[in-house]
Amino acid sequence: MSDRPDNDTYFMRMAELVASRSTCLRRKVGAVIVKEKRVLTTGYNGAPRGLAHCDEVGCVRQQNNVESGTRHELCRGVHAEQNAVIQGAYFGISIKGATVYTTNFPCVLCSKILLNAGIEEIVYLDPYIDELSKSILEEAGIKVRRYTGHL
Repeated sequence: MSDRPDNDTYFMRMAELVASRSTCLRRKVGAVIVKEKRVLTTGYNGAPRGLAHCDEVGCVRQQNNVESGTRHELCRGVHAEQNAVIQGAYFGISIKGATVYTTNFPCVLCSKILLNAGIEEIVYLDPYIDELSKSILEEAGIKVRRYTGHL
């Protein structure tokens, strides 16, 4: 028996490694966009380029008692999935037809961005309560599955 991980495990482990770069105080999330078994882009949640991170200046969401899963606009951070899509745009890498491996089920904002960017499949590790996100992804026909392997 080989110790070589299957593709899902390999890419989800990468997403977890990417999440370790997160500067969010509430949730560390990583995303890896893959096409034809090749990594195209990565992203983690943190403040926009050049701005102070939440681990330096505090969390706007904590300071205002914003409930998890609500009011995503009240946050200094850019979500991991958003950063992975932005990285593709920044470097001119098409992610159309790709799969995203993410450590958390994407929120509705990220789901809409992934949909419009042409992502065809979402593989997530941990659940996240966002019924509108689930509904939009289902309506759009994006394949969504939870990673159930062993990291």
